[in-house]
Amino acid sequence: MTTLRLALAQINLTVGDITGNLAKTRESLARARAEQAHIILLPELTVAGYPPEDLLLKPDFVAANWTALQSLLPDTKGITAIVGFVHRQDDLFNAAAVLHNGQLAGIYHKSLLPNYSVFDEDRYFAPGDNDILFELPLPDGQQVCFGVSVCEDIWYPVSPPAAQAAAGAELLLNISASPYQSGKIQGRDRMLATRATDNVAVVAYCNLVGGQDELVFDGSSVVVDERGGLLARGHSFAEDFLVVDVDITNVFRQRLRDPRRRKGNLGKNYADKFERIKLTPIEPAPTPAPRPPDPPRPSLDSLAEVYQALVLGTRDYVHKNGFRQVTMGLSGGVDSSLVAAIAADALGPENVTGVIMPSRFSSDHSKNDAIELAERLGIRYEVVAIEAAHQAYLGMLADQFAGTEPGIAEENLQSRARGNVLMALSNKFGWLVLTTGNKSEMAVGYATIYGDMAGGFAVIKDVPKTLVYRLCRYRNEKIGYAIPESVLTKPPSAELRPDQKDTDSLPEYDVLDKILTVYIEADYSLAEIVALGFDEATVRRIIGMVDRSEYKRRQAPPGPKITSKSFGKDRRLPITNRYRA
Repeated sequence: MTTLRLALAQINLTVGDITGNLAKTRESLARARAEQAHIILLPELTVAGYPPEDLLLKPDFVAANWTALQSLLPDTKGITAIVGFVHRQDDLFNAAAVLHNGQLAGIYHKSLLPNYSVFDEDRYFAPGDNDILFELPLPDGQQVCFGVSVCEDIWYPVSPPAAQAAAGAELLLNISASPYQSGKIQGRDRMLATRATDNVAVVAYCNLVGGQDELVFDGSSVVVDERGGLLARGHSFAEDFLVVDVDITNVFRQRLRDPRRRKGNLGKNYADKFERIKLTPIEPAPTPAPRPPDPPRPSLDSLAEVYQALVLGTRDYVHKNGFRQVTMGLSGGVDSSLVAAIAADALGPENVTGVIMPSRFSSDHSKNDAIELAERLGIRYEVVAIEAAHQAYLGMLADQFAGTEPGIAEENLQSRARGNVLMALSNKFGWLVLTTGNKSEMAVGYATIYGDMAGGFAVIKDVPKTLVYRLCRYRNEKIGYAIPESVLTKPPSAELRPDQKDTDSLPEYDVLDKILTVYIEADYSLAEIVALGFDEATVRRIIGMVDRSEYKRRQAPPGPKITSKSFGKDRRLPITNRYRA
């Protein structure tokens, strides 16, 4: 039995915080040595943070990241570390450094650069073409052959890890920054198990965790054996440190029973292409005592995943941008209730202030629901009536509005007055304003620009209205009852005019969200949506509202991505656009 001890440091890094990222890396290296690990993996672009975007166009940033990597060498005495960084070698490469016993043993360049959805790696990096394997001596006199890859490289059946395995690698190490969307964790786990079984190799996958602008990285790092069996799993949406013992002998034993690599001299053909870097023995060699495997961290259900992603994305956006406290409008509605609950869970209720801003159209039950919510969450709340401001605006504009019927312009003055109140409090006390609009509203423009869209972070920007209700019930049932039942049962209303209901302007949300999902996330045409059984006039109206509202969405604050196609970096359409199906 040839046992290799792996450590996976699933850490929360910050883009551009080279000093902070180095400190976390050093802590992880020290812990791995204390655990007598032979190899430790850290996430993609460990030093720089992911994604660094146009920081990569700054030569001083690239140079600082290289200097920082070199400063880690003394910390790798007695261990092998796989560390992500930006490598300048004529061009720029998304790279993984193999630091071994205080030396830079080799550098792997990411080969398959994603340039879809939220990714722009072709903008910054050149694809790598270096075919290298590493041979690590173990204390029992045996050695393990391993290959290194970065994130996207492992997602394809014909890939660098597949070539590495064909050339003899028994262990495939992948460092990653794979952003979350609903359902992705399970699909990624299946993919990694498939790579392990297809290549008859142990796969160790270390993923980044944390929020970065619109992206949330879920962690969920795994180690999978040569038969696709799960050896270790990291927590989702939290830092974690995995230590797992791998029996490399089982890889050879399984390959003896699997003839696929022999066909067409596959192994020989690949082996001839690869450079093998022989790592020097570590003296004294770590000889860890056998340890029982840690049980895999529990998986989350779909609602728990989304809720934890929103909490982590909110916490990191607030803290990484230098804020401590947040505020938002509390209307007594379902959206602001969910945002307040997420904020309280992310930041602590003592750091959240809700502002109730009634007008003459605000119902008593909405004000009471907002107060009950705040008290149950334990957050501070303030009441700032906007009636005087609304009347002042109407008086200021009386000459200009003379002879016209009251309508949306007068209604939206209330929303904009509320936006001014929140921004005034933000300026005065340094609070970050959280907006409360959901994806359904943002899609069709059912939001007031410079009003309820005003703020610094849009917590539920990518959460459809029907999912908002489900998340509220999840929060009440699984974390603690806070959102009043009346909030979840009353008809949704902006309360900008007497007896207003959302359904005055929109279809029922269960219909609207189904139409929006196929139009926005699947790019169905009008005819294709109608063919699903929806009313053509309704579909045509909704598509028109979505298309006309692009200019609004472009001015909205960022918010965490949780669906397959979010507004912002993910779905990119021209504002000036005359195409209509």
